[in-house]
Amino acid sequence: MLNINSISKGIVIDHIKPGYGFFIFKHLKLDEANFTVALIMNATSKKHGCKDMIKIENVIDIDLAMLGFIDPNITVNIIEDEKITEKITLSLPDKVEGIIECKNPRCITSNERGIVHKFVLINEEKGTYKCEYCDQIYSWEG
Repeated sequence: MLNINSISKGIVIDHIKPGYGFFIFKHLKLDEANFTVALIMNATSKKHGCKDMIKIENVIDIDLAMLGFIDPNITVNIIEDEKITEKITLSLPDKVEGIIECKNPRCITSNERGIVHKFVLINEEKGTYKCEYCDQIYSWEG
C-alpha cells in the first residue's frame, strides 16, 4: 500500500480526471519546484472510481480558471496545520486567456504576434467557447 503523508501547510488539488494530473503538474511547473510535491495518479476514488491528485507543501498562486477549464470537477483544498481551511470547488470559467489557441488561420491571433488568445464561454452545458476576435467556436470535451 502506498502511503503519502499529509501536508502541514499547502494546497491539495483533488478529484482530477485520471490522466490530467501530469498535464496540470507540468503546466504549474511543479517539476521545477524546490519544495515537496506529490503527484498521485489513478488513485481510488469513492466518488469517481479513479482520480489524480497533486499535493503541494507550499502556498503558491494557482490559476483557478485554468484548472476549471481543464477539469471543472477539480477541488482545491487549502491546508493549514494539517487541516483543510478552505475548499474551493471549480466550474468552467466564463473567460479563458492564454490557455487555448484559436485554430482559425484568418484570426488576428494567427497573424499578429503577442496577442493573447481569448475565449468566452457561450454554452456551459456543452463546454463551448467562442474566440473573442473571430467568433471561432471551440468545444471542450473535458
